[in-house]
Amino acid sequence: MDLFDRASQKHAAAREPLAERMRPRTLDEFVGQEHLTGPGHFLRRAMESKQIPSLIFWGAPGTGKTTLARVIAGSTGATFVALSAVNAGVKEIREIVAQAEERWKLHQQRTILFIDEIHRFNKAQQDALLPHVERGTITLIGATTENPSFEVISALLSRSRVVTLRPLEEDELISLLRRALSDARGFEGKVEATEDALALIARAASGDARKALNGLEVAVQQGQGGVVTAANAEEALQQKTLLYDKAGDEHYNVVSAFIKSMRGSDPDAATYWMARMLEAGEDPLFVLRRMVIFAAEDIGNADPRALGVAVDALQAFELVGLPEGTLPLTQAVTYLAMAPKANTVLTTYSAARSAVMDLGPLPVPLHLRNAPTPLMKSLGYGSAYKYPHNYEGNYVPEEYLPEALRGRTLYRPSENGFEAELKRRWEALLASKRRQG
Repeated sequence: MDLFDRASQKHAAAREPLAERMRPRTLDEFVGQEHLTGPGHFLRRAMESKQIPSLIFWGAPGTGKTTLARVIAGSTGATFVALSAVNAGVKEIREIVAQAEERWKLHQQRTILFIDEIHRFNKAQQDALLPHVERGTITLIGATTENPSFEVISALLSRSRVVTLRPLEEDELISLLRRALSDARGFEGKVEATEDALALIARAASGDARKALNGLEVAVQQGQGGVVTAANAEEALQQKTLLYDKAGDEHYNVVSAFIKSMRGSDPDAATYWMARMLEAGEDPLFVLRRMVIFAAEDIGNADPRALGVAVDALQAFELVGLPEGTLPLTQAVTYLAMAPKANTVLTTYSAARSAVMDLGPLPVPLHLRNAPTPLMKSLGYGSAYKYPHNYEGNYVPEEYLPEALRGRTLYRPSENGFEAELKRRWEALLASKRRQG
């Protein structure tokens, strides 16, 4: 390599994004995932023994999936081959497998095949990997942001170990940013940053190392005099996006947190998770539909007004839209969170459904049958029916369940809110029925 080649390489490296230049080369440079890479933990032990099984890395963007795969290959002396599931197919897999077989035959060198976004491979493409993973021709490392239980075929999952990578903590991201400021591959100590600026960038990154380094790079460009301030960081981050993929796993996590916060009677948390969804671009009607379901499922007759509040909020939103529509949303979510809770609507229907599924279509008792024709009346249809409005209190003890279900209780009202009053009414009716039965 001559002087011109070295200069060309140096300029090319300088054009690379900071996140790429700062990509860790060894495990000691790798930040985060101590539950996997710390002393005595799974990945470190596997790398030290050079016995790497096929792996599925599951984690949010910027948690180090690609980097960790490269570090594993480097530490074990394996050849690293990367594919993106977006633009690769069975043909490319066959070519890589043939090269891996030749490499092992000539040099006894293993091949690590890294497939980014493996969840985008269809079943046939994933099936094509199976025999080669099983024989050990390649060691597969797949990376996915989606839950592999749903996106990776079971046969491939059974031949791999799923490894979960967590979002980086703020202090880990700040450590990463400081290294970028001082390292020769970063800013070589020529730029400084205030603690407030580093904390702001780390917080906005939401656990994503790549996003943090990109934010620092833009903030350095905004800065003057070699110092990045909080104002520079704010300017650099004004286009930030929230971690919330409407089609991905985080979507279901946030929705789950929203529902559980309302169920747990925490209006602060419920409003926070709702705001997370709305500010990230979730359809407000999706949120409102979840609230309507919640009002019936988790509150029910403990507060019969709750369902009306949720439906009214939905109608109000359809009338005014955004941004004012967040007001009826907030009014409804705080009401639902603070309402008394009872899931008897859910349990009652479940009990009724079980009776139907267990016993099948039981015959309708004769006295409850419709009798529109003389023949039906002659057969006794409806003949013994007691019309409640003809009796004192508009009630008369009667059997309305099929005979096989008599004595079975499906509705068990709770002691919460208004349902306690319904329970007293129900118990009084049952007592009257027993007295007159």
